[in-house]
Amino acid sequence: MTDLYESQRAMRNMRKAAMQRGVIALLDIGTSKIACLVLRFDNPGGTEGEGSLAGHAAARVIGAATTRSRGVRFGEIDAMAETERAIRTAVQAAQKMANTRVDHVIACFSGARPRSYGIEGAIDLQGETVSETDVGRVLAACDMPPIGHGREVLHAQPVNFALDHRTGLGDPRGHAGSRLAVDMHLLTVEDTAIQNLIYCIRRCDLELAGIASSAYVSGISSLVEDEQELGAACVDMGGGATGVSIFMKKHMIYGDAVRLGGDHVTRDIAAGLQVPMAVAERIKTFHGGVHATGIDDREMIELGGESGDWEKDRRQISRAELIGIMRPRVEEILEDVRAILDAAGFEHLPSQQIVLTGGASQIPGLDGLAARILGQNVRLGRPMRVQGLPQAATGSGFSSVVGLALFAAHPQDEWWDFELPPETMGGRSIRRAIRWFRDNW
Repeated sequence: MTDLYESQRAMRNMRKAAMQRGVIALLDIGTSKIACLVLRFDNPGGTEGEGSLAGHAAARVIGAATTRSRGVRFGEIDAMAETERAIRTAVQAAQKMANTRVDHVIACFSGARPRSYGIEGAIDLQGETVSETDVGRVLAACDMPPIGHGREVLHAQPVNFALDHRTGLGDPRGHAGSRLAVDMHLLTVEDTAIQNLIYCIRRCDLELAGIASSAYVSGISSLVEDEQELGAACVDMGGGATGVSIFMKKHMIYGDAVRLGGDHVTRDIAAGLQVPMAVAERIKTFHGGVHATGIDDREMIELGGESGDWEKDRRQISRAELIGIMRPRVEEILEDVRAILDAAGFEHLPSQQIVLTGGASQIPGLDGLAARILGQNVRLGRPMRVQGLPQAATGSGFSSVVGLALFAAHPQDEWWDFELPPETMGGRSIRRAIRWFRDNW
């Protein structure tokens, strides 16, 4: 349907080949940190014929590493050489811990101005029951929306099938009927972000075996099963961007992002207190908050510094002053998140749970402030436990990379898991898709 269709199929084949060999790396390329997990599949032979079409396998983390991110702004690669060095550092450290070499990685990133589209299609069945070919035909029958120039489809998931008068089917194959319809969710991003990511990973002598949105994989790891089924939103507050994903019936039905994150709060502190970014980050981590109480006026914070000016390096501020700097920016981020949820019609879902995750969600008191601004039930989310995951990687800042582990081991069906009829691929020439694949791979 799009130029990315063939390359996504190629990446899926690479992922299956890596799973057969038993080891694959997961890479979360964030604005503040780059995290890498090495995943070993204990049962690579069980990836066929179980669960969804994409299959699933038992996975265990055997290596983990993080490093400070360089060259990434707003969740997108900004300085190629610096990002390459940071990725190499994280991957090599994880390989050393795992005592093995990895050649294939699955990566996730935030930013890239994601947009969501809901599309639908319907066909008449050729046989008495739904076959895999029929699923491919109905996916190809969906009308491609005008996503705009310079954008590509990152996720394309069938979220609901209807067969004759029955709807709500998760997998229609084998069911008897005469007319099959599908509702599908598309998440598109700027293609330059994908191109830069592919190029950067190839410069690290690695092969990209999959790509995902950080907002999507954070939702997979942070939302419990009931929340994914009944309807919930995951707000992934990263360093340079805040991703928003809405789940319903265990599928993502909406995704968007705010180009603000925890690093912007740090910059406000650095500018307001006239201290270096490293000092501002330390102050935010140890003393930050969004609710000021009476005792905060008396709690003094030593700024420190190495400027050489004795008076400046020994300044003190009250915690109430620090909160006064941080709170307006946090409120701005949450107001933008509320605008996204309102635009998505979140208030119409049966359950309206909101889960905050990501490194910036650890600011004390954030859940209470978010509940007042977003007007819903809000809780702080931590990633689900994956076998072998180190204790240091169980915090909310690792939701994305842990979600990638679940994404790799239990992938959901997407349109590139099916063979689509070439003559009906959204009215676009298959030659163009093959040319894109050849030029970029």
